[in-house]
Amino acid sequence: MPLILITNDDGITAGGIKELVSIAREFGDVLVVAPDSPQSAQGHAITIERPVFVRESNVFGEEIEAYECSGTPVDCVKIAKSVLLDGRSPDLCVSGINHGSNAAINIIYSGTLSAAMEASLEDTPSIGFSFLNYQSDADFTVCRPYVRKLISHVLKHGMEEGSLFNVNIPNLPAEEIKGLKICRQAEARWVEEYVKGEDPRGRPYYWLTGKFVNEDPREDADANALRAGYVTLVPSHHDLTNHAALERLTTIEASLQPDGASGGDQGISREQHLEQF
Repeated sequence: MPLILITNDDGITAGGIKELVSIAREFGDVLVVAPDSPQSAQGHAITIERPVFVRESNVFGEEIEAYECSGTPVDCVKIAKSVLLDGRSPDLCVSGINHGSNAAINIIYSGTLSAAMEASLEDTPSIGFSFLNYQSDADFTVCRPYVRKLISHVLKHGMEEGSLFNVNIPNLPAEEIKGLKICRQAEARWVEEYVKGEDPRGRPYYWLTGKFVNEDPREDADANALRAGYVTLVPSHHDLTNHAALERLTTIEASLQPDGASGGDQGISREQHLEQF
């Protein structure tokens, strides 16, 4: 039986992860490792200055092996890989189902997608699912056929090494969803504003607000396809290299060297890299 690792960023008691568990168990053995409290917008944060606590949970019933973790979504995947899996490798990692969109630039901030990405770094095929419904009592029924189809597809056909799927599902009745569309990440952004206030002790604070601005005209940009009524799938990966600029910069590499520099190997060891933190 395939082994499926399940996590999220909304917490182990969230409705979305319950939906994932109910579907994933149709395809294989399930291990759930999820935060013990909501961890939205944690991105790829990891816990390094305090211990991480893990304890068994029966929130999904006695038949499902589940653990709640005091750390971030990425911590959950790391703990699963290093401790709880005891040398086993999952055949698939699914994260979510997130409450709200993780389209466009939201993938950078998302704990849901960062957890899936962390698993993909270990060559585990991974999918992050998000539902564009922000209500805590959201009905995930409309998500089921897409989650089921994608889990089945990846378990059968695999996924390119180092990649993951970012899947967003519009908050529409099932009959109004036009199907699934393979997309690119929209070039959209948050225009942010901090509202200043004062707490009861007279200390100033700043509360982050803002609005999502999408000026990407392409029909296959995920934010636009979602608005048009499609479920979107963006193949993603952790490589943040600007490949369009790489070739041009390589041709002028010599001119960028300081006087006397050879431009040779400047690599550092893993130990030296960790010391920077």
